[in-house]
Amino acid sequence: MAVRRLVATLTLCAVGATDSCGTAAGWELLDANRTALVVIDAQQNFLDKLPLAQRASLVERIAFVMKVAKAMELPILATAEDYAEGGSNPPMHPSLSALLPAGTRVWNKLVWNLYGQPDIRAAVDAVAAARGVDTFILVGLETDVCVAQSALGLKSAGYRVVVVEDAVATPPPHHAAGMLRMRDAGVTLTNAKGVYYELVRDVPTVARVAREIGGAPVVGEDAAPIEGCASDYTL
Repeated sequence: MAVRRLVATLTLCAVGATDSCGTAAGWELLDANRTALVVIDAQQNFLDKLPLAQRASLVERIAFVMKVAKAMELPILATAEDYAEGGSNPPMHPSLSALLPAGTRVWNKLVWNLYGQPDIRAAVDAVAAARGVDTFILVGLETDVCVAQSALGLKSAGYRVVVVEDAVATPPPHHAAGMLRMRDAGVTLTNAKGVYYELVRDVPTVARVAREIGGAPVVGEDAAPIEGCASDYTL
């Protein structure tokens, strides 16, 4: 019987259907106590490659997820590609860096897969160990390169990875290919609204978070807030 249970557990682990292997299964609701946010390369030079109509709304979506993460006290890590002195790129977008918790370091990322850079890998693992984190939410740029490679790198290390599909982007037509690559690798795909409701879970928390993030943000000139089952305090 013990052997049968072991075989069953290993089988379920292999398909991501259980957390018996130490990380949350892909279908489980997000648990704020076990989750961290990673903001990847949200820099103006990458934003400038996107269609003009997409840029502001993407920044607002990323900002929204960051605000919710802060309100729910999730650890936040941030990277910017090759931005340090002498680097070729600008720093993190100022409206987003302003949302980082005080003292948060923006890691100077020189690889596509953030988990492949030793100092960033150490920071990720330190957050996981200190806070009991086994799940990382990813937002930022670019979907098919740094986001996808970082997602696969984190997943290979045993973490559950959740990518917010409307808070990541890449120049067309490559977004869909990046999303498919991650989905096929077992990465959980969701949207900003889904992340919000999975983290807050109940009406009292919705009300508290809405107060802390300043109400219901609106994305795009003609966009209205997305209404949810409990309130309209989401994008």
